[in-house]
Amino acid sequence: MNFCDNNPAVITWASESISIPYFNPVKGKQSVYVPDFLVVYKDKSGKTHGELIEIKPSKETTMETAKSTRDKLMVAINTAKWRAAEAWCRQQGLRFRILTEKDLFHQGKR
Repeated sequence: MNFCDNNPAVITWASESISIPYFNPVKGKQSVYVPDFLVVYKDKSGKTHGELIEIKPSKETTMETAKSTRDKLMVAINTAKWRAAEAWCRQQGLRFRILTEKDLFHQGKR
């Protein structure tokens, strides 16, 4: 959040400001996904971009990284959420991005 506040390229940002309906495959019913961040910024050429960003532990992003049954259930739910988010973003002209500790910290560490 400090990055967004202090980066001159960031035009605006919000936390948990978007609600996207999706089908939860574990519960077998419709639910709502609230991504972590919406960020609008200008690139070096001055073009404006918008991104919806989700931050998750890498163990909850793919079945290959999921170790426990809980992690595998989270991957299934997250996959459904992210498909809905990608479709929503396409309609809005935004990019959807998932970040993990590997993206946020050098070699996964602070």
